[in-house]
Amino acid sequence: MAKPIITVRDLDLYYGDFQALKKINMDINEKEVTAFIGPSGCGKSTTIKCFNRMNDLVEGCRIEGEIKINGKNIYDPSIDINELRTNVGMVFQSPNPFSKSIYENIAYGPKIHGIKDKDKLDEIVETSLKNASIWDEVKDKLKKNAQSLSGGQQQRICIARALAVSPSILLMDEPTSALDPISTGKIEELVEQLKENYTIVIVTHNMQQAARISDKVAFFLTGEVIEMDDTVKMFDKPKNKKTEDYITGRFG
Repeated sequence: MAKPIITVRDLDLYYGDFQALKKINMDINEKEVTAFIGPSGCGKSTTIKCFNRMNDLVEGCRIEGEIKINGKNIYDPSIDINELRTNVGMVFQSPNPFSKSIYENIAYGPKIHGIKDKDKLDEIVETSLKNASIWDEVKDKLKKNAQSLSGGQQQRICIARALAVSPSILLMDEPTSALDPISTGKIEELVEQLKENYTIVIVTHNMQQAARISDKVAFFLTGEVIEMDDTVKMFDKPKNKKTEDYITGRFG
């Protein structure tokens, strides 16, 4: 039986006077892929950014309700935000490797966490690149600037960088929207492999992608979760008319 690793209860989020999220309730299961779908500006990315408190960086942002990860309220004052962001990795829409070597990109997080031993760092870099399915492509050019790689390779470097600090959850905010179809396919294959060891939450505009790679889907509309269910059920027989209209392309 899958067990929830993230539980969200009555989550409201405001930017100043504007309410961006309204009473979000959801359970996200461990070692599954959960996809957030819905039109632009409906709250998908805002919700995902609550899970590692990225919204704390937005001025005037106020959050009510509760988000627990592994049973702990992540908005509790005692929570160490750096520790939270180590456990909950994030991959963004556009690949954003540092302008450093491939090796330094991956070793960056472990070094910040106090790992200085060269052999240990070598091992983390190799393992992370292997886990991101890019080791064979870059193992002979680890000193090369990561920004000189193709877009799809850069995105896998960013995934490897997130994995290097051993998170248990990986958030992906439209990780393939800036990529070509071949690179997109590689990232999708990678997501399938990663869910054996990680819980993945992915925001996607691509309905086919959600159908291909996710176990569960949440459909967002104007800051609310209209429906959340197993992917097969959502695409075959959505309970809500709005979900059906969106999935069948009547709007969005």
